[in-house]
Amino acid sequence: MTPPVSHTSSVPFLYSPPRHSSSSSMEHECTFPMERNFRNALVFSIAILLCSFTSHSSTLRHQTLVVNPLPTSPTLSWPDSEFVTDGSDSLSETATSLSAQLLHVDALSPSDTSPEHLFDLRLRRDSLRVETLTSFAAASVRNVTHAPRAAGGFSGAVVSGLSQGSGEYFTRLGVGTPATYAYMVLDTGSDIVWLQCSPCKVCYNQSDPIFDPAKSRSYATVPCASRLCRRLDSPGCNSRRMCLYQVSYGDGSFTVGDLSTETLSFRGARVDHVAVGCGHDNEGLFVGAAGLLGLGRGGLSFPSQTKNRFKGKFSYCLVDRTSSAKPSTIVFGDGAAVNTAVYTPLLTSPKLDTFYYLELLGISVGGTRVRGVTASLFKTAPAGNGGVIIDSGTSVTRLTRAAYVALRDAFRAGASRLKRAPAYSLFDTCFDLSGMTTVKVPTVVFHFSGGDVSLPATNYLIPVDSKGRFCFAFAGTMGGLSIFGNIQQQSFRVVYDLIGSRVGFAPRGC
Repeated sequence: MTPPVSHTSSVPFLYSPPRHSSSSSMEHECTFPMERNFRNALVFSIAILLCSFTSHSSTLRHQTLVVNPLPTSPTLSWPDSEFVTDGSDSLSETATSLSAQLLHVDALSPSDTSPEHLFDLRLRRDSLRVETLTSFAAASVRNVTHAPRAAGGFSGAVVSGLSQGSGEYFTRLGVGTPATYAYMVLDTGSDIVWLQCSPCKVCYNQSDPIFDPAKSRSYATVPCASRLCRRLDSPGCNSRRMCLYQVSYGDGSFTVGDLSTETLSFRGARVDHVAVGCGHDNEGLFVGAAGLLGLGRGGLSFPSQTKNRFKGKFSYCLVDRTSSAKPSTIVFGDGAAVNTAVYTPLLTSPKLDTFYYLELLGISVGGTRVRGVTASLFKTAPAGNGGVIIDSGTSVTRLTRAAYVALRDAFRAGASRLKRAPAYSLFDTCFDLSGMTTVKVPTVVFHFSGGDVSLPATNYLIPVDSKGRFCFAFAGTMGGLSIFGNIQQQSFRVVYDLIGSRVGFAPRGC
């Protein structure tokens, strides 16, 4: 007897092609008939897997950019009572974690400055910083000729990774006992902690009164013969045999003064005996901040000095520089690590201990690895030049020229439906998005040795004016050093683990 024929045995699953939408990522819609026997059940299962895979792949190819105009300058709204108390004695000196709010340096600019002018200034600072970082990485600091030490003089200049106009994010903290409030730029490309001190030989204008060490009962100078003084690359001595420091920057700026130890106060906690440069001669572009909190890998950086207490860990989350909904923050110690972060190992440079080097294997655009962007382009040479560093003070990610051109061309091909716009400043790939509210853009993924970091669309297609022009926020460099900048880091919780020698990226970690 012939078995009954199923009416659905010859009916395939129904599949509709991708639908393009202006408000969401590319989607697939799959519908299936009800299975009535084992064969159809198997077909049904395979269909679900195929549809799921196709949908997932399409999500990797494109994502949605919400078209927002160039933002205005953020507003300073930082009451001192929110960060430290009157006097440091009531603050914890044993807390294993501390946190602070961050703001973009634009907040220290005049309130009537136009968004376009602020952005132009940011790009100028960025170019100065990249030039300094590149020249610092290409030249061996160990090749600096040191003259013999002499009382009242220096044995030579210390070259730092910071171009002074390039500190992009800052925090507010207390210095001394009782605490004097100060804005301090945070910088992962520099080690020394320093601020302006009176009496001033030369001091630039800052937002708060200049710190007076004579009024702090926790301030102490450092003798020339001390181990702490010898940790400077190029220490000097004054006539009283007290240690002097000098930091010179690539743009000709510098800070000179006494190396000291002092108490720094944060929200609810204080840190005693921090090595701090007390600068009496400071010349350069500091945009209103009192000094700098060095977060590099060197021995005199704040994370290195506090390694025992805060376990060599810190993390920050940089939201849009004008965001008022979620402030940018930095955390030291127990609260810094994030379990969901993608961690990648830190590499070491044969001559530089300040920078955080990462191993970049490649980049994908629209779900496909970019041909020509290979790990060999980002290797650190035995002489010390080359490599990829992550830097909080550089805004726009710089890639070696060959890698950038390949990335740019792949993005242009994936965004061929978007209307092109004229180049702008250092950006050679721009689009006219005027009149649009959302737009589809190819995805961009960085493949580090420890895992993949998929960038939000706002981290690589950014507004450059108020007329709807958006540009691809990467640039090429003729130098060997590539830099992963803070625009690409926005909205991630970026974790630095000095003891574990790794950096982590936690998406949506703010």
